[in-house]
Amino acid sequence: MAAVDELQAMHWPFENPKFIFFTDFDGTITLQDSNDYMTDNLGFGGEKRRQGNRDVLENKETFRDSFRKMMDSISTPFPECVDYLVKNIKLDPHFNEYFQWSLKNNIPTVVLSGGMTPVIRSILKNLVGKDAEMIDVVCNEAVARPGKSLEEEGGWQIKYHDESGFGHDKSMTIRPYANLPADKRPIMFYAGDGVSDLSAASETDLLFAKKGRDLVDYCVKKEVPFTLFEDWSSIHEKVKEIVAGKTTVKEAAHEGWELYKKGEKGKSAAK
Repeated sequence: MAAVDELQAMHWPFENPKFIFFTDFDGTITLQDSNDYMTDNLGFGGEKRRQGNRDVLENKETFRDSFRKMMDSISTPFPECVDYLVKNIKLDPHFNEYFQWSLKNNIPTVVLSGGMTPVIRSILKNLVGKDAEMIDVVCNEAVARPGKSLEEEGGWQIKYHDESGFGHDKSMTIRPYANLPADKRPIMFYAGDGVSDLSAASETDLLFAKKGRDLVDYCVKKEVPFTLFEDWSSIHEKVKEIVAGKTTVKEAAHEGWELYKKGEKGKSAAK
């Protein structure tokens, strides 16, 4: 069991928070998935990418291998990739409102992503501003290929966070917090949308799954309770109710699951 002092979100940016919000980045905080956007426009295209996602969901391939193929199909120099994404990726219109409220209420935000640090940091700085420094980011890295530089054509590759089949197994970051003694353990939220969120889906107290995306299908298949969200306004509303003591995470999860079973799930267009 990890000691409390080893867990960053228990100390920064707030000391011993009662709540922590873990969240995916691409397609969850942002409206588009930056890695998908790069692959579709600078790499091998949307058709091959969507087939790769299907193969992961059907256990024909690991996310790690599928995602590496996506990134390897992009030969554009890495700084140009970052600039391209900063210009084109948009923020969920309600995230900043939630984030500013969370800072006032001592709730850390921890981004767990299958993406790469320089991309995420650059997009957050552009879309959130200086307070983006208050968001912890745990993700993969981009490194130069042997004998090349990041600035060269075909000069970069992804460096995974860990050795798991996900490349970054998000559950490994969350689980030490979940295993804290009851009197220390915070209430934990998670928001996600896709195949890279599969490992984190059942680790927190309340899972927000984006309406119409792959994570919903997975949760239904595995009978993992979740609450649907379309944007961060519904997440903000539900977290505020829980923090104010108007409802509990168990009640919120049960309510979300019941709404889904009654046909509230909706299916948006596949990304």
